[in-house]
Amino acid sequence: MDSQRQLKVSRLIQKELGEIFQRETKLLFGNALITVTQVRVSPDLSVAKVYVSLFNVPDTKALLDSIRANTKEIRTKLSDRIKKQVRIIPNLTFFQDDSLDYAMRIEELLKK
Repeated sequence: MDSQRQLKVSRLIQKELGEIFQRETKLLFGNALITVTQVRVSPDLSVAKVYVSLFNVPDTKALLDSIRANTKEIRTKLSDRIKKQVRIIPNLTFFQDDSLDYAMRIEELLKK
């Protein structure tokens, strides 16, 4: 069970990362649509697991590797936005959220 502080920090990071991916990283990732679907923060608020959905790209694995390679720059941009609201800027770990693909596959199987 997450604490209220964890939930607040998770929502803050999700909102800010969404805006960063939408506005500030066009040069890094091109026209890819990157949606932050969920953020889970550790109890000590030092690590954030960020789940992203990737659209409008032929190779999602390569894009996820590119996001992971640019984690330091993304964390710096996040730090500029939330440094007055949190004491520690968490280390970011990115994972692909494939729940939408899974749901579409289940729906397709049910139609058969």
